Amino acid sequence: MESLEHAMKRDAPIIAEYLGGAVNCDAYHMTDPRSDGLGVSSCIKQSLKDAGVAPEEVNYINAHATSTLAGDLAEVNAIKQVFKDPSGIKINATKSMIGHCLGAAGGLEAIATIKAITTGWVHPSINQFNPEEAVEFDTVPNVKKQHEVNVGISNSFGFGGHNSVVVFAPFKP
Repeated sequence: MESLEHAMKRDAPIIAEYLGGAVNCDAYHMTDPRSDGLGVSSCIKQSLKDAGVAPEEVNYINAHATSTLAGDLAEVNAIKQVFKDPSGIKINATKSMIGHCLGAAGGLEAIATIKAITTGWVHPSINQFNPEEAVEFDTVPNVKKQHEVNVGISNSFGFGGHNSVVVFAPFKP
């Protein structure tokens, strides 16, 4: 990642633009997330504010999605709080394909978000057959999908209530 000025001086190909992001810590519990998703929704809202993006502009979310019932439902609740109509948003789980890479997970998922922007394809959430009723949006189950990403976010969370969200979009000169 580098500044636009620096990249242009080098004539580097600009593959995506980092619009903004946020971090917070709700300190709810050492290992369990808040079931209502409040800390996560607050972080998503703050990242969008930092990026200067309205929730309606986001059409792709690379979810933290660890395949734990408590964590995934908390993230689902947070997404529903921020995105009033998530029907046009593709939401997928990188960890379903590569596992949880712990400290590297956030970086790898940010790369997956950027690849979705540059290729027009979102990878599947594999091994998904019986989603919880609360999951009312397109999680790209089992098969990749073509999808032009306008604005994508990547969610990353950690024990102790640590939350981070980064916002990317295609570069428009």
